Amino acid sequence: MDRYYTGKVGEELTAYYLSQAGYTILCRNYRIRGGEIDIIAAKDGIIAFVEVKTRAEDAWENGAAAVTRRKKRLIMSAAERYMLENDIDMQPRYDIAEVTMRGMKPIRLNYLDNAYDASE
Repeated sequence: MDRYYTGKVGEELTAYYLSQAGYTILCRNYRIRGGEIDIIAAKDGIIAFVEVKTRAEDAWENGAAAVTRRKKRLIMSAAERYMLENDIDMQPRYDIAEVTMRGMKPIRLNYLDNAYDASE
């Protein structure tokens, strides 16, 4: 399974899910030195910074477990920078989308609202 392809499939599915749930997609693949945010979306005064993890159906580790403490810190740092650069005054939330693939097709999306926060 090609990692680039599966990652893009997971991001597309997650963006579609968020759009259908009433979110506005503000940015995709926001990058700063040392950090990246897959999807930034807003709804009802909340700005969600979403890490998408796409895994094969037989993977030994779920997507959320793959988001390490270091990765969380990098995402939070990038989120802070994004909010400052864009003069955003919304409540930030850090979500994880776990996409499961069977072969080359997505079969499941598990979306975790407020998966972690700065206290971790």
